[in-house]
Amino acid sequence: MDTETIQAVAAPDFREELEIALRVNGHEHRLRIDARVTLLDLLRERLRLTGTKKGCNFGECGACTVHLNGRRVNACMLLAAALDGCDVITVEGLANGETFHPVQEAFIAHDGFQCGFCTPGQIMSAVALIEEGHTRSEAEIREWMSGNLCRCSSYPQIVEAVKAAAGKWRR
Repeated sequence: MDTETIQAVAAPDFREELEIALRVNGHEHRLRIDARVTLLDLLRERLRLTGTKKGCNFGECGACTVHLNGRRVNACMLLAAALDGCDVITVEGLANGETFHPVQEAFIAHDGFQCGFCTPGQIMSAVALIEEGHTRSEAEIREWMSGNLCRCSSYPQIVEAVKAAAGKWRR
């Protein structure tokens, strides 16, 4: 085999571009994207919504948690090409103008963050678990928040924030 053939076999060209439409935080976006781009990278690099964080990039830490069609997901694990027509909510989409979402307010009031890196994913999971009705006990809150890791160990404050928000708000 000649060198050109070996290179073609070893490194196929996956740079195919696709056009997708997404509704992100209530705004329609028509985007031409590389077929390999994840939802996380699309949000951060193309749409400049940097609240969603890239932590482990393996779906294990929850820093990239967003809501997709009303369900929480790890944005690092989803190819954007598969999400044509979907609705995405990021932490930037929770506030109503200058008014914070009740869960965001609770995180501030209860010091539910230290360094803040995991906070957007924690907040997105907290909103989801409240909507899902998983706030009957501290143990239940901890279980349903267990997919979100906090390196600063703000877990007690996060649980208090979720309890407070759940008492004030449900969609």
